[in-house]
Amino acid sequence: MNALLNRDSLRSAGFGLLGLLGVVALWWLLQLTVLADARIPSPAGVVRAAIDRGWDYNARHFGVTLQEAAVGFGYGTVAAVALAALTLLVPALERLVMQVAVITYCVPLVAIAPVLFIVIGNPEEGQRAGTATALAALSVFFTTVVGTVLGLRSADPASLEVVRVFGGGAFRQLTKVRLIAALPSVLAALRVAAPLAFLGAILGEYVGGVQRGVAITLKIAQQNVDVEGAWAIGLGCALVAGTFYGLFALLARVVTPWSRGAA
Repeated sequence: MNALLNRDSLRSAGFGLLGLLGVVALWWLLQLTVLADARIPSPAGVVRAAIDRGWDYNARHFGVTLQEAAVGFGYGTVAAVALAALTLLVPALERLVMQVAVITYCVPLVAIAPVLFIVIGNPEEGQRAGTATALAALSVFFTTVVGTVLGLRSADPASLEVVRVFGGGAFRQLTKVRLIAALPSVLAALRVAAPLAFLGAILGEYVGGVQRGVAITLKIAQQNVDVEGAWAIGLGCALVAGTFYGLFALLARVVTPWSRGAA
């Protein structure tokens, strides 16, 4: 079984690498032909722009955004899992929790960011990361709540009945059966939520007037009409988001090997 999984993983990685190389080749071909007059840099130019910025520059700005995204991701995940579990212990709250989750999903982050910035405070008052962290938390809340609720409700009825027969109530069923059953769904939700947290942090930086972070590097590239630099930053963001997605996919494979979704 392990050998089969390893072969499947290598095959998937191989197809992914071929697909990436195909996209780069197509990009290069279009840039040299039909899009030669457009402001689209070549792959080599984008790589050169990223190298010219230097490791220290990229690490400093991406590190700030990653920290904001990680804190917001943690807050949003804890709140979502706790509220999802609460809906099973107090079923009357389920409608309210789901309505709140839907509202956080439907309200555009670009529209709510200025409001959060006004409420949280001025960056000069030592709250520079507040807006970015809040938007990162909001970005992950809906996905994690829905995934957790679905996972908690997927518990095996026979296992729940065994706990009930031995005198366990709703809380013991939650801790002994439902949380374990929900792990695949929760990890699948987090796999999607982690890249969203990074995006939310970048949007928060745009509004929050930060001095360091991915957003400020994009603003500088825009002001300088640095097309290659802007593309390099954008592709760097895509690489970070894809890494988060892959890490949670790997975590799901390790933590929940019994689940088909983890494979």
